[in-house]
Amino acid sequence: MPPDHEAFLAERGSEFAAIATMRGVPDDVLAELPNLKVISSFGVGYDNIDAVVAARRGILVAHTPDVLNDEVADTAIMLWLAVSKELLPAERWARSGAWETKGAYPLARTVRGRNVGILGLGRIGQTIAKMAEMFGAKVHYHSRARKGVPYLYFDDLADMASEVDVLFVITPGGKGTRHLVNAEVLDALGPEGILINVSRGSVVDEAALVAALKERRLGAAGLDVFEDEPRIPDALKAMPNVVLLPHIGSATIETRQAMGDLVCDNLDAWLADGKVVTPVPECLHLNKQ
Repeated sequence: MPPDHEAFLAERGSEFAAIATMRGVPDDVLAELPNLKVISSFGVGYDNIDAVVAARRGILVAHTPDVLNDEVADTAIMLWLAVSKELLPAERWARSGAWETKGAYPLARTVRGRNVGILGLGRIGQTIAKMAEMFGAKVHYHSRARKGVPYLYFDDLADMASEVDVLFVITPGGKGTRHLVNAEVLDALGPEGILINVSRGSVVDEAALVAALKERRLGAAGLDVFEDEPRIPDALKAMPNVVLLPHIGSATIETRQAMGDLVCDNLDAWLADGKVVTPVPECLHLNKQ
């Protein structure tokens, strides 16, 4: 929001019935929009919008699920490959001339036949699971409820972490999942374990993650998201066993176009009959009226 947004909202806030947003709607802004009826958000995650409060006020919140499932899953699997096979250090080895002066790069680890854990078996989580199976993985999952899927369910996250080689984090952000991946979970994952996070930085206790990596209680990590984006802890930047990406899980031209189209489709649908194409769960009851 611009610096003078408070004055602008005080004067014009009552004129807005619909909003399209990439960055969410802060609580103080939402409070200044008394006639708002719909929020169309660019992205599948919407932890930057209080959907419960919006629904209570009769405001429909829409997001852009499904169109980015494959893209985010691709990024998760690529992070796993990059970390396990040490692709970035190996690339630097070749680029620096070390191959000529020091010989072959040290052996890395295979991704074949691994025990894979997935935190959050929603649309993207299930796509990751199917892709992991292509590498011969045995899939385990932790979710709010057991799903009708042929994977091993754990109702305790730390218990699951103790059984897997790699933990994919793909659960929604927000207060309910903040620091769900804590020191206990990281210790359970262990010194050979790998953490991959393509959901929200808030889900992982970043300080605990740094400590676990420094103390070699955790083997490695591949991270596309962080607690205080775009800031990344210097300690993570310095670790050769960590692959860092600038939140690009869905960042391709084709997928972002599809997401933008769905943002517009939701607004068009609301303008036509007061409903949206892809409401968030908190607003499903409003979309049926």
